[in-house]
Amino acid sequence: MRSAASARGLDIEFRARPEARSLAEAAALLGLQPSDIVKTLVVKRPSASSEDPQFLFALVPGGRLIAWPKLRAIVGVNKLRLPEPELAFVATGYERGTIVPIGSSTDWPMYADETIVGRRIAMGAGAHGYSLFTDADELIRAYGATVADISVPEKS
Repeated sequence: MRSAASARGLDIEFRARPEARSLAEAAALLGLQPSDIVKTLVVKRPSASSEDPQFLFALVPGGRLIAWPKLRAIVGVNKLRLPEPELAFVATGYERGTIVPIGSSTDWPMYADETIVGRRIAMGAGAHGYSLFTDADELIRAYGATVADISVPEKS
């Protein structure tokens, strides 16, 4: 993963983290706000052809959920869904809860929620028990991510 980040000029930092039972607990363990923890979600999309990617990454901060109508409109499709964990693993090489676009087995298109812009973020690190830290703007630049309003607040 370090070599994949370095190849794109992206600075990353890894930190060991005890298992957390909630987003709030994970944020407290890392000394962050919940919104500083960004989930990398693998999203399955319909294929227009065999050469068209079947997946995309959606980067959504803690405390927010994908706004499916917004994401579908930006991607330009009528149907999107979260794949089964096994499909997400095959698509990325990472287990759910550890998924990160950096070093993924395939560079799928990336969509970043606009609320992460300008922040230092924590995200999955490819293995349980670790968090990866990076600058969101640099991640967006390094991967040519589309930045848009793709989320809504979680209901409490």
